[in-house]
Amino acid sequence: MTRISRIETFLVPPRWLFVRIETDSGIVGWGEASCEGRSETVRTAVDQLAELLIGQDALRIEDHWQVMTKGSFYRGGPILASAVSGLDQALWDIAGKHFNAPVHQLLGGPVRDRIRMYGWVGGDEPNEVADQINAQLEVGLTAVKMNASGRMSPVASVAELDGVVRRVAAAREVLGEHRDVAVDFHGRFSLANARRVAPLLEPFRPFFLEEPVVPENTHLLREFTSSTTTPVSTGERLYSRQEFLPALQAGIAVAQPDLSHAGGITETRKIASLAEVYEVQLAPHCPLGPLALAACLQVGFATPNFLIQEQSIGIHYNQGAEVLDYVVDKTPLKFVDGHIERLTGPGLGIEIDEAVVRAADKQGHAWRGPVWRHPDGSFAEW
Repeated sequence: MTRISRIETFLVPPRWLFVRIETDSGIVGWGEASCEGRSETVRTAVDQLAELLIGQDALRIEDHWQVMTKGSFYRGGPILASAVSGLDQALWDIAGKHFNAPVHQLLGGPVRDRIRMYGWVGGDEPNEVADQINAQLEVGLTAVKMNASGRMSPVASVAELDGVVRRVAAAREVLGEHRDVAVDFHGRFSLANARRVAPLLEPFRPFFLEEPVVPENTHLLREFTSSTTTPVSTGERLYSRQEFLPALQAGIAVAQPDLSHAGGITETRKIASLAEVYEVQLAPHCPLGPLALAACLQVGFATPNFLIQEQSIGIHYNQGAEVLDYVVDKTPLKFVDGHIERLTGPGLGIEIDEAVVRAADKQGHAWRGPVWRHPDGSFAEW
């Protein structure tokens, strides 16, 4: 039996929380429990969940997931789910190293040899959009995602609507017909605004329209999906199969669970299977660190209905540290013709530089998302 002997967390820049699980046999597994703006709170949750794991068999992953998610009368939510996610990833990393196999092999074996990647682009003006897209194309990517807008009025002005259209038009002009742009509404749009702008974007053939309503308004999704021919995606703020079910029933085309928020590898695989019943593709949310990315890729290599993978190398959030700063060998996460080739190393398939992580944790971080307001002083969705 491989028993869990020690669990540690590391709060590392720019905004991530790494989890390290050590076993009595000397195997170490790593996971990522980052919860943007709330990682310190998740760190405490990991410490509490560790009470359930120390001394237990590290290879009983499903049983640990059941106990961690259901062992308390009060369940669910982003804090608990993120803590479980990081621990679950680390347990799968241990299992892979124990059996000397990549995680995707333990999930049934690969169904593909490479995974298409996309990157995020900003830019408030069309010329800035073009410049940032060209930078992503230069590193070999064939798909990008952009925010549809900044702050949006509850009932948008003509200028606000036209601004969205101009930016997406600029993206399409640079990308041409053979590359893709996804447009992220980021929960900033009211349903009325989302329904109004979606038809205006259809001529530019977006890859998908992301999070047209905030997650607590999932009951409104069908009204949006039925108003556009463009594929609709959501899910970065949904944390379980139960929360995804109404979105799937509402007609989304792409499910976007975050492996550091939605219960890790264990639950995301189940979300993917549920999505497959609805002919919905999986495209995990991942503007995070190397462990979250590696976990996403391991799921992707073993999941038939996997579409594309987000990654955050060079994203604007990465102030003070970059995705690849914490790995010993950057080669496994190298882009090849807009893809990442199948990871072959054991576990998550990457090696964490523990000395760098421990040094970074001494610096720590206190990342917070911005708070936006409308011109009248009222709260605005970021």
